[in-house]
Amino acid sequence: MERFRYVVVDVFSERPLAGNQLAVFTNAQPIPEHLLQPLTKEIGFSETVFCYPAEAEGHVRIRIFTPASEVPFAGHPTLGTAFVLAAPMQLGSIGLETGAGLVTVELERGGSGSIVFGRMSQPLPRIEPFAQAAELLAALGLERSELPVELYDNGIAHVFVALASEEQVAALAPDSKTLAAFGSIGVNCFAGAGKSWKTRCFVSGLGISEDPATGSAAGPLALHLARHGAVAFGEEIEIRQGEEVGRPSFLYASAHGTSESVERIEVGGCAVVVARGEFALPGAG
Repeated sequence: MERFRYVVVDVFSERPLAGNQLAVFTNAQPIPEHLLQPLTKEIGFSETVFCYPAEAEGHVRIRIFTPASEVPFAGHPTLGTAFVLAAPMQLGSIGLETGAGLVTVELERGGSGSIVFGRMSQPLPRIEPFAQAAELLAALGLERSELPVELYDNGIAHVFVALASEEQVAALAPDSKTLAAFGSIGVNCFAGAGKSWKTRCFVSGLGISEDPATGSAAGPLALHLARHGAVAFGEEIEIRQGEEVGRPSFLYASAHGTSESVERIEVGGCAVVVARGEFALPGAG
C-alpha cells in the first residue's frame, strides 16, 4: 500500500476557507509519473503542487498541475508552497525551481514566529497585442475595453480586459464553453482606480471556469496598469478577487522600472494551512 501525503493551504487569504485552495505533496519522489495528473483531478483544486529535491540553485523543485495539464508557473501554487515548506525549514527566504525558472519568495513572520505574509519575484512576462481581441470581447458580451487588450506570458498566458466599473466586472456571466475556445489563456476582466482593483479570471481551457485568486495574473495586471498610466511604476496595488465564487481573496502586486525596461514584478499575500492528509493507493507503484 503506497501512501502519499499532502497539505492543503488556502492562498491569498489570512483566514481559512477563503482564498484559492492548493494541495502540496511535500515529497513527490515516490509518486509514479502516471499518477500526477489523476491525483490532481481527484483533489479537484485549480492547481496541485508536487515537490522534489532541487536541481539547481533553489531549495526545492516544484511541478504544478491544473485539472487539465501541467503548467510551468502559477502564482498561488508558488506562494502557497513557500508557506508550507519554509515554516518547518525555518527559512526567511525560499527559492522554488519552477518550469519558468527560479522564483524567490521572501517571508515575513509575526510575533509568534509563524509566517504571516509572503512576497514573490515573478518571471518577467512577454507582452504582445491580443490578436483575437474582437472575438474575446464578443464572447464576454462587451463592446470595448477601457485599455488595450494585451497578452502577458510569464509561464502561463493571460489576457487583460479593462471594464468601466467594478459593478460591470461583478455582473459578467461568460459561457465557459465559449471561452474554452481561446485555449489555455487566462481571461482577466478588471476595474478599479488608484491602489484598489477588482478582477475576475476565467481559464476554461485549463478546466478552471473561474479562478478564486490568480497570482500569475496579479503581477502582469500591475504591469499592465503601470504601462498604460493607471498607476505609477513601483506603486503596490491591492487586488480583490474570488467574491463571485465564494472565495474572497486579496493579492498585492507591483511592477518596477519603466515601460521600456521592466526591472522586476512582485506579488504578495497571506496563506493558511487548513488540512493534512494522505492518499493510500494499493499497487500504485
